[in-house]
Parts: sequence; structure tokens; C-alpha cells
Amino acid sequence: MRTVAIIGAGMAGLTAASRLHARGFGVTLFDKSRGFGGRMATRRAGDFQFDHGAQYFTARGAEFFRQVTAWQEKGLVAEWGPGAYVGRPGMTAPARAMAEGFTCITGAEVSDLERGPKGWRVEDENGLIAAPGNGSYDALISAIPAPQAIALARSAGIDMPELAKARYAPCIALMLAFEPETRGGEDWLRPDDSAIAWIARNASKPGRPNNAQTWVVHARPDWSRLHLNDDPQALIEPLLAHFRALTGIHAEPLYAAAHRWRYALVEESVGQPCLFDRSLMFGACGDWCLGPRVEAAFDSGAAMADALVDAFTTVNA
Repeated sequence: MRTVAIIGAGMAGLTAASRLHARGFGVTLFDKSRGFGGRMATRRAGDFQFDHGAQYFTARGAEFFRQVTAWQEKGLVAEWGPGAYVGRPGMTAPARAMAEGFTCITGAEVSDLERGPKGWRVEDENGLIAAPGNGSYDALISAIPAPQAIALARSAGIDMPELAKARYAPCIALMLAFEPETRGGEDWLRPDDSAIAWIARNASKPGRPNNAQTWVVHARPDWSRLHLNDDPQALIEPLLAHFRALTGIHAEPLYAAAHRWRYALVEESVGQPCLFDRSLMFGACGDWCLGPRVEAAFDSGAAMADALVDAFTTVNA
């Protein structure tokens, strides 16, 4: 059995992992978070729940549409609006389902890669990460944001200049919870505002708890860049002031927190489905390959899996 290590449990990494697993590869997936989905994220704070990353996704291509339809049939995805899909009961639901069947090592902050005589090694600051087959993987896939992928590849002496082409915008996300009877604002809004790019009533999404009126606010890229290194707690009040002016909701929140997404939105993509060095059996994939959509990450992960299968088929021919 050929074995593959994949760094990153977002949509690209999970797509590559699930496809390779289905084709008989031994897959080990590493991620620094405790869960799956990357920016398809759900934050839980006590009884409150927020989709504080990707708000919804679309399905423009036939392959991703088939996948979304399959998720719908299993109750993992629902339409929030025409053509706007969300995970159910949270955005992470499809990702958790995709992670079944192969080895997943969460809470692993990979810092170094090494290709030795027996195969690929995956290490953190303490050395070799405890995982089945670590040190002898036949191939390795990086499925993390491009700036992080650059550093990881260089730890193994690999230079992929195409990675440097990717550009991201950051995003500061504000999460708010109010009493259930609080009313005001549309279910979603893209305002013409100096600070806020997006407001969504999280509680309006299918399958969400009705114990509170929960909202997610995304700051504009330029505002987020300006405040990216500020204490997130200090950003609550200024964003809340804009939220109140735009929605007419002046009640005091039961809960308020801000989250910093450093690599939130792809502004410039590489323009290739994935990057792959056959001589090293090392590849990289992500939404940064094709564009700022969940579907782009899915397509990139699928292309990465296909490239790896083709490479091994050629070697064995």
C-alpha cells in the first residue's frame, strides 16, 4: 500500500485525502487545529454557535454539485438561500464526514518536513510526530495557505516559486449573541460601509440553535489589514458600533468576541489546479491555486489526488 501524509484539514486537504483513501492509499492527515474544515469553521462558546469563517458556498461545476447533492441527501448540507449552501448543523459538518476512514492527527503544528531514505518525515518542534508510518510516507501533500506552505516546503529544501504568486486578504470576524427575542436587520447584508463587508444572522441558517439571535460580522479587507495585529478584544467595540448603525440593533450582547483570520480571502491565485514535483512526490494544493471559493479548494484537492495517482501509476507501469 502506498502511503501519503497530508498537512492541512481544510477542504483541499480533506478532498485529496478522501479520494486517495478511496483509491487504496494509506492516508495520514495532520492539522494544527482540533477539528476539520479550515475556514469552513464553527465556533462554539457555551450554548452559542457561530460560523465565523466561510459563510456559505456555491456549486458552479458539475463535480462539486454532485458532491453537494450527496451531502444534502445525508443531511449534512442545506440551502440557506438560492444556490447558497451551508453545512448542517454547522459549517464543519461536511468536513467531519470527509475525515472518516483514515488516520487524522489533530493538534499537530507541523514545523519541519524531511525526505529521508525510507520516505517522508513529518515533525513538530519536538521532533517526529507520533503517527502510523511517520518517516516512511511515499508522498507528501501540503494543503495549507500558500505563505505557510512556502516555509514548510523550504524546511525540506524545496522551492516552489509559484507559491509566492498567491495573495490573501485578512479578515477580522466579530461574533455576537443577543436574547432570542431581539429583532432587527436582514438575514444577510453586504453594506456600503467603511469597516464592515458582511453581516449575517447566523441563527437564520438551517439547523442552527434557536436559543439566541447570533450574528457574524466580517470586516472589510482594508480595515482588517489596518487592525490585523491589534488585540482582537479591542476591536469588538468599534465593529459593534458599525453593526448597530447598520442593523438598528442596540441591545447589549450576551456574548461578543473577535477572531482574526490572517489568510481569509484569496485576492490573487496561482492559476493552476495544484503544484506537484514528481521527482520528490511532493505536492501543494488549496483555494490559493484557483480562487476564493470553497469549490476552488475542492477542485484543487481533487486535482492533487489525481496527479498523485497518475504519478504512482506511471512509476508502477
